[in-house]
Amino acid sequence: MMTPAPTTSPPPLPAAAAPLDKTLRRLFLTLFLRGRSARGLKRATAPKSVGQKLALALFFYALFGCMALAFVHQPVFALAVYLHAMTFLFLGMFVASSAGEVLFNKEEADILLHRPIQPRILLWAKIRVLVEVSLWLAGALNLVGLFVGIAAPQGNGLFPLAHALSTTLEALFCTGCVVLTYQLCLRWFGRSRLEGLMTTVQVLVSVAVVLGSQILPQIVLRSGKYVPFGKASWQIALLPPAWFAGFDDALAGTMAPGSWLLAACAILATGLVLWSAFGKLAGDYETGLQRLGENVSPRVPPRRGRRWMDVFLGLPPLRWWLRDPVSRAAFRLTAAYLLRDRDVKLRIYPGMAPILVLPVVFMIQDQGRGGTGSNGFGVAFASAYLGMVPLFALNLLQYSQQWQASDIFRAAPLWGPAALCHGARRAVLCFLTFPIVVIFALLIWLTHHESTQLLLLLPGLIALPVFALVPNLGGKALPLSLPTEEAKAAGRGLNMIGGMFVAMAVSGVGVWSWSGGWFWWFSAGEAILAVGVYVMLRRSLARARWSALE
Repeated sequence: MMTPAPTTSPPPLPAAAAPLDKTLRRLFLTLFLRGRSARGLKRATAPKSVGQKLALALFFYALFGCMALAFVHQPVFALAVYLHAMTFLFLGMFVASSAGEVLFNKEEADILLHRPIQPRILLWAKIRVLVEVSLWLAGALNLVGLFVGIAAPQGNGLFPLAHALSTTLEALFCTGCVVLTYQLCLRWFGRSRLEGLMTTVQVLVSVAVVLGSQILPQIVLRSGKYVPFGKASWQIALLPPAWFAGFDDALAGTMAPGSWLLAACAILATGLVLWSAFGKLAGDYETGLQRLGENVSPRVPPRRGRRWMDVFLGLPPLRWWLRDPVSRAAFRLTAAYLLRDRDVKLRIYPGMAPILVLPVVFMIQDQGRGGTGSNGFGVAFASAYLGMVPLFALNLLQYSQQWQASDIFRAAPLWGPAALCHGARRAVLCFLTFPIVVIFALLIWLTHHESTQLLLLLPGLIALPVFALVPNLGGKALPLSLPTEEAKAAGRGLNMIGGMFVAMAVSGVGVWSWSGGWFWWFSAGEAILAVGVYVMLRRSLARARWSALE
C-alpha cells in the first residue's frame, strides 16, 4: 500500500510592490541622508531622518528665528512680511544651490533612464525630497514666529495654522520656480549651451531671491505702510513674499480685501508654477537629463603658442607667490575646476551671489537715506563681507564628483595637505576674491562719489587673509577631496547666518571708529592682531597631517 505524498501548502504570494513614486522618493531621501559615497559609512551612525541629519543647522535656524520676538507689538502683516522674507531667502538659496545636484546627476542616468520610469514620476520624487528638507528648515526658522503671531495686534489663534499653510505654499513655489527655470532653459537652448547656462540660471535665481527678500521689508517696515495692498502700496504685490504674508493676514489678521487679493495671488501663482513645471514641461526634464548624460567629444581647435595660464603664472607677483611646485600645481588644478567644471561652478557661483547682492543692497539703502553717518555702514558691511568670499568658496570647493582622484594627493611624497591648501586658497583669492574687491570699489565710488569712503574697505582687507585660512584648519577643506552630498547645501544657510553676524560685528566697530575719529588706531590694532592670528594659523596648517581615509 503506497503512502500518499505529503501535501505542502502553496508558497505565499509576493506582497504587492510598493508604488514606483514611493520607492523613488525613499531612494532619493536615503541618498540625501547618507550621501553617494560608501567611504566612511557606518550603518549604526548613519542618520535615519532629516531632523537627525540637519540637527545642528535646525538648531541655529530656530535660534535665528527668535528675532521674530522683535515684532510682538507689530501688526500681523508686518510680522508675516519678515517671516516670509527670511523664509524666501533661505529656502530659495537652498533650492537654488541644491537643484543642480539633485535634478541633474550623470551617475543616475546610467541606472534609471533605461527603465520604464515616466519623467514626471522621477521629477516628482526628487522634488518631494527637496520640499521635505525645505519644510524642515522653514519649520525651524518660523517656530518662534508661529506663537508671536497669536499675541500680535489683530492676531488670533488661527495664525499658526495659517502661517504653516502659507509656508508650505512658499516652499512649493520656490521649488517650482527653480525647476521651471531649468525646464525653460532646456527647451529654448541646445545641449552645447546647457551646462554653462545652468550655472548662469542658478546665479540669477540666487540674486532674484536675495533681492526679493530684502526689498519687501524695506518697503513695508521702514515706510510704516502696514496696509497689505492698496493705492499707496501697490508695488508690494510685485514681490512673492508679500503674497504669502497676505495669506496670513487674510486668515489670521485684519482680513482686509487687499490681504485676500494677495492670498489669491499666492494660490494662483503656486498652482500655475506647479502645473507648468510638473505637468506641461515634465517631458523636457527627461530630454535634458539624456543630453547631460551623453558623452560627446567637443571639437578642440589646435593650440598655437603658450597657454594663457602659463603666461599668467609667469607674471609677477604670481611668479613669486607660487614658487613651491606643489602649491603651483594645486593653483592650476583649482583654477581649471573653477573655470571649466560644471558641477563645481554650480556649487560655487550661486553660493557667491548673495555675497555680492547683500552689500550692494546695504550701500544703496545708505545712499538713499543720505548723511555721512548712515553712508558708512553699507561700505563697512561690504568690507566685512569680503572675508566671507574665500571662506564660503573653499568650503564648497572641497566637494567634487571626481573626488576619488584626490587619493593621488596621499600617494605623492607630501607630509601633509598644507601645500595643496595654500595653492587652492591662492586660486580662490585670485579668481574670485580679487574681482569682487574691484567690483565693490567701483560701486562705492559710483554710489558715494567720495574716494574717502574707499578707506572703509580697509578693515575687511586686513581680515581677509585670516578668513581665508579658517577653512583649512587642521588640514581640512582639501580641494576636490570629498564626494558631493546634497545635505551639505542645507548647511550653507547656516554658514551664511554666521558670516552675516561676523560681518555685522566688524561693520559696527568700523563705523563706530570712523565716526569717532579713531579709525586709524582701530585699523592698526586690527592689523597687529590679524598678523599674529595669521602666523599661528599658518603654523597650525603646516603641522597638519593626512587624516585617515575611513
